[in-house]
Amino acid sequence: MTQTPEEVRAFLDGVTAWCRTGSQAHLLRAFRSRFSGVPHDVAAAYAVVARRSGDLLEAIGAGRLALSPDDRDAVLAFSKTVRSLRDLAEREESDDALAQRIAAAFAVTEARERPAAASAAEPFALAEALAPEPASGARGWKQHFSASALNTYAECPRKWYYRYLCAAIEDRSGGAATYGTAFHLALEDFHGEFPSPRAENADEMREKIPIYVNTAFEKYANLFDNRLEMELQKRRARRTAQRYVDWLVAEATRAPFTVIGRELEARLEMEGFAFVGFIDRLDRDDATGATSVVDYKTGIIAESAEEYRSDVLSFKDFQLPFYYWARTAEGDRVTRLALLPLKDALLDVRPVSLEVVAIPSVAPARPARRDASTTGVITIGELERARARMIEICRELASGNLTAFEVATDPSACRYCVYLNACAGRPNPEVEKFGR
Repeated sequence: MTQTPEEVRAFLDGVTAWCRTGSQAHLLRAFRSRFSGVPHDVAAAYAVVARRSGDLLEAIGAGRLALSPDDRDAVLAFSKTVRSLRDLAEREESDDALAQRIAAAFAVTEARERPAAASAAEPFALAEALAPEPASGARGWKQHFSASALNTYAECPRKWYYRYLCAAIEDRSGGAATYGTAFHLALEDFHGEFPSPRAENADEMREKIPIYVNTAFEKYANLFDNRLEMELQKRRARRTAQRYVDWLVAEATRAPFTVIGRELEARLEMEGFAFVGFIDRLDRDDATGATSVVDYKTGIIAESAEEYRSDVLSFKDFQLPFYYWARTAEGDRVTRLALLPLKDALLDVRPVSLEVVAIPSVAPARPARRDASTTGVITIGELERARARMIEICRELASGNLTAFEVATDPSACRYCVYLNACAGRPNPEVEKFGR
């Protein structure tokens, strides 16, 4: 490969600086250089992982990424070489001598100087312009679909394009997402031991659930930014889990039920499009045999049943409608769809639930105030419309005819978007009405 003096010097200076000071920034810069021997995509992915742990060589040694044999050999060879150079640096007094050692270790040679620029008076020939490539649509999506992917497209088509079609590397989402992942695992294991919550075993459930929370959070400890954050999030989860048990006991007293599914895979084919997802919890009423789909939520959700129903009717949320049709296809009589908030340890657990009915109730004669109730209804016809819209979106994404992916018109969609800085067409942020 052609080497320029600037590229060679930058690489040698980076490795030298790391050998002398242990600077991870210099090591990462050298690691991502083409002289490291590591493919660019692999180096970029490991750089993201290394920023979490703070040590690139530790991340390599732990095998944090699944790589092909050739890529793994290249990464390990780089790690072995720079470790030996760091040991050598203790004996080399001058940076120039150390740089020569580094150049030899990585087979980097000094590049020839760039040729002098042609005189302005000398004639030169212009290259012929290339014919532009014909415009075409983005490649059609051929894989399975999920409710979360459709939710992303409904919120912002540009975000879907970045995440699913470009497969852009995302920075880690932080402790909030890891909190949700760990809490989901804790409740999955908890209901493996307590599939039928009852008031008589309330004390045992309160005693056991912190153990499940501790075990789950320790499993994901490396995904938190630091140990302190993990301990604080774990403490919040334990307090929230006790409120969850309180709700379980009250719910089982009102209408005894049995948990018949935990992290249950849901597969569905609709008009040739395959969907897949995982249901957090599936309950069966002991008296009627009716099924309830329960989805744990550790982030921001709708505050009322009316608000959530509105999201479904405006095609902003497809998750519970998808689960409804998936379980209906399996022969279940699904009568309730519920979102279970598990974010705030200071509040009682109050599910936002929609009862599935065949015929809507009679509308009030006059518009009423916005209903803040956490219980409401949704008709099968409304779920049918959500199903039809899911199929329409799938056709759009699979067609290969999309030439542009519009950005969201609501600035709130950009607030936590990891692609914010890459999106030139994003809407202007909301004006703070009471800001100074």
